[in-house]
Amino acid sequence: MFLQSGVTAVASTAALAAQTAPVPPPKKAKITSSVMLWTLKGSFEEKVQIAANAGLQSVEFVAEHVNWSDQQITDMKKFVRSFGLGMDTIIATPDWKARPVSMVNPAQRDGFLKDVEKAIVFAQKLEIPQIILMSGDAIPGKTHQEQYASLLENCKRAGDMAAKADKTMIVEPLNDKVNHKGFFLTTCVEGLQLIKETDNPHVRLLFDIYHEQVQIGNVIRTLTEAHPYVAVFDIADNPGRNDPGTGEMNYANIYKAIQKTGYAGYICMEYLPLAEPVASLKKSVDEMGANLV
Repeated sequence: MFLQSGVTAVASTAALAAQTAPVPPPKKAKITSSVMLWTLKGSFEEKVQIAANAGLQSVEFVAEHVNWSDQQITDMKKFVRSFGLGMDTIIATPDWKARPVSMVNPAQRDGFLKDVEKAIVFAQKLEIPQIILMSGDAIPGKTHQEQYASLLENCKRAGDMAAKADKTMIVEPLNDKVNHKGFFLTTCVEGLQLIKETDNPHVRLLFDIYHEQVQIGNVIRTLTEAHPYVAVFDIADNPGRNDPGTGEMNYANIYKAIQKTGYAGYICMEYLPLAEPVASLKKSVDEMGANLV
């Protein structure tokens, strides 16, 4: 069943840092609602409070954690859990556009795998189960087949590392028509093929419904086929990557299709709220829950 766990209390990081008793992670529901913190404004603490007040169950990071000391990791983990929230995902290469860590370039494999190793350490310390992998941009002069072969090899190696650490790597396709010009892995159709060929239960698909709609559409058909291999569905409407229900996508039908598959995993709000963020997210969470019964 779908559960909400909104909390309205506000706690300071300093007060939580003074706590000595460990705070256990929240219980996981069949489908867990989450939000990508980069979509919200304010400090880390303010974003966490928004997520909790909106009734979400978990939060996802991009690069919020990369400069945290061990003490800050401990403090922030307590802070997030004080709201009854979990932390479910970080990105292995949050600055993949700025540095040469492409998965489709064999010459950059060592650097990519070092980033994966570093992300696993953060995930272990933060008790986060999933790490996002980005293919990176396509390489001019290389065939699609050559680049796909490198991507597959990197998925297999990252998957082996994840298995040893009991973590899950999740591969995210991005559209190259609007948001990520030049990106290599652009559809969940090919992403599903990649996950099947990787053949490792520790490597799964991040199905971003917005990106798939922008790139090729056929969202319900593809997610119905892909659901056994999906660890996270990301939510946003098209055009604009804004609140569900503000664009062309019928999210009631999409949620019903997800529910029909028996999917058990994360559904993450990764959109730019048009209204006040707590009200926007609460509305989205409530509408999602109403269609997942």
